[in-house]
Amino acid sequence: MTLQALQEPDIIDKDAILADIRARSDTFQKLRHIPQDVIDQFKAMGVYRAFVPARFGGDAFSPAAFCRLIEDIAAADPSAGWVASFGVSATYLSTLPPATYAEIYGKNPDTVFAGAMFPPQAAKTVDGGYEVSGQWPWGSGIMGADLAGAGIKVEGSKTPLPMIAIMKRHEVEVVDTWDTTGLRATGSHDIKADGVFVPQDWTFIRGAKPTMDDQIFRYPTMALASQVLAVVALGAARAALDYIHDTASRVSVTGAPKPGARPYLQSEYAKARGVYLGATALFYDTLDEAYDELAHNDTVSRDMHVRLRLVASKAAKDGAEAARMAFQLGGATVINRGHPLGRFMMDAAGVAQHAFLSEGTWTGAGAAMFDEPTMPGYP
Repeated sequence: MTLQALQEPDIIDKDAILADIRARSDTFQKLRHIPQDVIDQFKAMGVYRAFVPARFGGDAFSPAAFCRLIEDIAAADPSAGWVASFGVSATYLSTLPPATYAEIYGKNPDTVFAGAMFPPQAAKTVDGGYEVSGQWPWGSGIMGADLAGAGIKVEGSKTPLPMIAIMKRHEVEVVDTWDTTGLRATGSHDIKADGVFVPQDWTFIRGAKPTMDDQIFRYPTMALASQVLAVVALGAARAALDYIHDTASRVSVTGAPKPGARPYLQSEYAKARGVYLGATALFYDTLDEAYDELAHNDTVSRDMHVRLRLVASKAAKDGAEAARMAFQLGGATVINRGHPLGRFMMDAAGVAQHAFLSEGTWTGAGAAMFDEPTMPGYP
């Protein structure tokens, strides 16, 4: 059955799509990217229009609703969840001039944007915009993107945050550099540009104030960017724990009791499940609380802003830990290349290594709690 056969007009079978993604995980690993037919199914599921305002044909999801969708996809395949998480780009791009935003999403609310922000490359100022050249690593999702963003430096700019230039996908080259163990199928290859002209109104400062006043655009941009990534670790942890549970009745080759009957496994499984459940409860409750706050206020409070970053760091760290605990319960065969538990553990660990979620973000949260200086862009 092809993926196209999984849907009728206006009827999407989410469970069938997720089952297909789960079944094709090994293929994704070999490709090192998520293929276009799956990106098309993400579009059909509303992934890329989730945060697009309704006036442009979008679905105007809440942050928690979007993250739940990404967690479901990540539980089927963490790399797929990572690529799908870039549906958050509709909020990234909210700092563009409204006319540019309308041109992008008014024409196609399912536009797929992929960005490689660092290190910013020097761009030449020309009449009407910039001439952009350079090569940028970590271009997650670029294989299925319609637009590519890249960090640039412009002489005279004093902002500590990077300026992003938006280019059409056909204007850039994808340099095959992605060869990893964790998040292997994200297709996070380098993006290369050679003298691409980018109009000034197709650039934005990442993390700057949005030009539109929709509720979702008043939600802290960088907090949301960290949350949609962090939830991938929760999806990987859920998949790892489900694997342990679903295989707990297998017969041991040594004649030992089945795994589910072993007291140590029962105890450690409960601990790991508790880590996962605690992280998810705090994560989604905080996202909902913040979005409710925005229904009555222009911005979230400073305390809530810090909490939004903190729960993302915690979700990533606890997701990685729960996946690691599940790996330890899997027996000797988990060291085999391609074993699901090894993949889930490495994928979740990769999430927790991301700059938005790594150990330094705990320092940022603590500094913010004491009103001490933090790194640029935090919280």
